[in-house]
Formats: sequence, C-alpha cells, structure tokens
Amino acid sequence: MLSNRPVGPAFREGDEVVLAEGTYQGTPGIFLRLTKDVNWAEISERNGSIRQHPMAWLAHAPEAKRGTVP
Repeated sequence: MLSNRPVGPAFREGDEVVLAEGTYQGTPGIFLRLTKDVNWAEISERNGSIRQHPMAWLAHAPEAKRGTVP
C-alpha cells in the first residue's frame, strides 16, 4: 500500500546519507528523491548504482571532522 505521509528525518536532493539500518548498513550515498511511496527513496551509491531504500533506514551522513592533527 502506498503512503503519502513521510516517516523519519527530512532530506533534500544532494544530501549525503548513510544506511543506518538494514542489510547494507553503513553504505554511504547521495539522496536523490522520494519514490511514489514517500516512505521510500532513491539513493545514488558511490559505485554509481541508484537503489531504493526505506526512508526509515536513512540517516544524514556524519560530517567529516575538520581541523589539525595534534
């Protein structure tokens, strides 16, 4: 059944994301768009694949730590 009510955090096109749950946990990617069922999204993975994953599995990717090495 399709849903029109999103779950989880909001993402914008181009946001760096990571799969926080599921079989491919830890996989980084770029958020592309929601699918017709707004609880699923298309993600561009580093290998160029575009895959669909549940929104509930996505998290914003942690920002790279910046600064000098002690």
